[in-house]
Amino acid sequence: MSDKFGIIDLHMHTTLSDGTDTPEEIIGKVKAAGISLFSVTDHDSAAAGSIITRLLRKGDPSFITGVEFSCKDENGKYHILGYGFDPESAPVKNVVKRGHDFRIEKLSARLDFLKDEFGFSFPDDEIKKLFSLNNPGKPHIGKLMVKLGYARTKEEAIKDYMDRMRFENEYVRPEEAIEGILGGGGIPVLAHPFYGSGDELILGDDIEKRLRRLIGFGLGGIEAFYSGFSEKLRRDAISLAEKYDLLITAGSDYHGANKLVKLGDTGLDDKSDLPKGLLRFSERFSDR
Repeated sequence: MSDKFGIIDLHMHTTLSDGTDTPEEIIGKVKAAGISLFSVTDHDSAAAGSIITRLLRKGDPSFITGVEFSCKDENGKYHILGYGFDPESAPVKNVVKRGHDFRIEKLSARLDFLKDEFGFSFPDDEIKKLFSLNNPGKPHIGKLMVKLGYARTKEEAIKDYMDRMRFENEYVRPEEAIEGILGGGGIPVLAHPFYGSGDELILGDDIEKRLRRLIGFGLGGIEAFYSGFSEKLRRDAISLAEKYDLLITAGSDYHGANKLVKLGDTGLDDKSDLPKGLLRFSERFSDR
């Protein structure tokens, strides 16, 4: 890989979903980390793309518009990343709206569940703040539960309380996300492909079946380099990408103070002999 590509990080979150850095702040942190090609992939939100594109100046790192759709169907959960699309396109906006609407429905249901099952009540002003968020999720409720003394940590609030509630159908389906990304001129990529629901690991024939199904919908790549992957998982992901002729991406899944993950921590350390799928992806966007 040529040195011109430098450090790549294509998976990070801002305050527009569940990160702690604003889009403006993340640009400065990307520069400080020495990243030369980056994307912001907020959950069910493409708004950061338009904001960051306006803020970048000549000489700044190359930027790719991004999104991460939370998806589910009868076969499980998926996180579908989208890259290089037009954030103002109707197909992307339609999927974003569906994801946002589902999040608002789940927020209301979770607050009712916590009150009915555990007697947790939340001040009206705090509830108003939650509903005013771009894409509220479990981490936002968890932080409020810690603030009010209902849980010791955000993780405890999620695992011991919120995860006791199950949602059957309130998700964007993976084919909907892929169709929307493609319709906006983008590339759909399966995020952290071996991870399913909770601590579930999807391996062997199961991950291949999942990939073939998603490829049938138009999936174009997989995230083979990821902060949570072991060396073996990275090698397995690269092998799958080569077998199915998929593009490869690298992402840290940075959330600011909400996760112990650093910008640029993708496992992509040796740049002397990178897989063709990553080179193809990087070369497509490196001059933007």
